[in-house]
Amino acid sequence: MTHLAMEVANMSAPTLAEVEAGRSPATESKPARRSNIIIEDRACIPAWVDDLESFRCWARSDEFPERGWFSYLNGEIWMDWSMEELFTHNQVKTEFTAVVGTLVTTVQIGYFVCDRMLLSNVAANLSTEPDGLFCFWHTIQTGRLRLIKGAEEGCIELEGSPDMALEIVSRYSVRKDTVRLRDLYWRAGITEYWLVDVRGASPRFDILRHTKDGYVATEAQNGWLFSAVFGRAFQLTRQTDPLGHPQYRLQTRSVEQSAAKA
Repeated sequence: MTHLAMEVANMSAPTLAEVEAGRSPATESKPARRSNIIIEDRACIPAWVDDLESFRCWARSDEFPERGWFSYLNGEIWMDWSMEELFTHNQVKTEFTAVVGTLVTTVQIGYFVCDRMLLSNVAANLSTEPDGLFCFWHTIQTGRLRLIKGAEEGCIELEGSPDMALEIVSRYSVRKDTVRLRDLYWRAGITEYWLVDVRGASPRFDILRHTKDGYVATEAQNGWLFSAVFGRAFQLTRQTDPLGHPQYRLQTRSVEQSAAKA
């Protein structure tokens, strides 16, 4: 894994039209980074990628790497080349996608979006690909979250504030997920931040609620966490599958069911 952080607050960037037309960005107004950054001969961060707008232009272009994870985090370009681990990341993400995605489809309230969808927020100076996110249809109707169309195909980016973001901590994303995104998702006005880390002795699952002073962790009730966004309680547990590998189960129940169990 290679981690690249660059302070770029005072640099210039091309517009999307300039990138798509293949023109070189202007450099008269502000000094720009003079060289491309080549990373292990596998990716190139062009010299003109130096702020949020230019990062988003790059992410929409054919130059953007097809592998690896790249984020723009308020002046830092963060990247991760590591392969996704099966049991502590991939299978956990699959379980959340299956359970929350099925819930959203069943009750017909909005969209659950799995990973590899770019989310950008100008106010937070943020562009990243969450492990998952959810938005009500009303959130899009009111313009709180916008669907950004690509030049050649449909929606390729979300801009604004979804109602929930999900991140599953991996070996190389600890600081990004627990510090940087905790701050930036809050600045972006995301109502709930679901943070999951199953690498320890017992799985950790937090539902962080947006308050005026930052995110506050929801207090568990008998192992269950209440989500105000969904109006339901959730619980993550770990079992062992027939091959002896860890298996994670996300359960959900209504407020009425939670009250009956209390």
